[in-house]
Amino acid sequence: GSPVGAVPGSASGARDTIRVVVVDDHPVFRIGMSALLRSLPDVEVVGEAADGDEALAVVAEHAPDVVLMDLDLAGDSGVETTRELCRRDPTLGVLVITMLGDDDSLFASIRAGARGFLLKGASPDEVARAVRSVANGDFLLGPQLAQRGALYLSGARTRGTVPFPELTDREREVVGLVARGYDNATIARRLVLSTKTVRNYVYGV
Repeated sequence: GSPVGAVPGSASGARDTIRVVVVDDHPVFRIGMSALLRSLPDVEVVGEAADGDEALAVVAEHAPDVVLMDLDLAGDSGVETTRELCRRDPTLGVLVITMLGDDDSLFASIRAGARGFLLKGASPDEVARAVRSVANGDFLLGPQLAQRGALYLSGARTRGTVPFPELTDREREVVGLVARGYDNATIARRLVLSTKTVRNYVYGV
């Protein structure tokens, strides 16, 4: 039988287990990532998918807490798949993990509703932290990406152009703080907003 479901009668309960689906079109990476996640005591891999259609079906069937999403799916856009998953379930935590570290991919993912973004060179510890953080409702950029996001935003300002002209000033402020690696609670304190308001801004961006 497959190891799906919580251990019967476990006192800690399935509530504390983070249910994850891994979406990647490279079998070796997908198997390796699933094995890494299965080695974590608080994570359960409930499904895998190789493309966008499979991802939508597997997520609908297993209702995970977190989806690890490759952006560069064969014949599919991980960004489009992310957008559709988040449209269906705005509470779903999509953690993008990709070799594409360019700014366009990063911000397209955030706009599609992803709550985290890691490069495939991330360490196992970084992956574990990111999955837990996204499952917890926080927004996360990997270390290299947080630095780049901050540079991208500050560079856009110094050139006199407004980054993301379709966003309000307050939304841009929230994105700027997210890019610097602050979590929702810290952003809320800095901007004197409730954490729920910050979360709404992050999802709305």
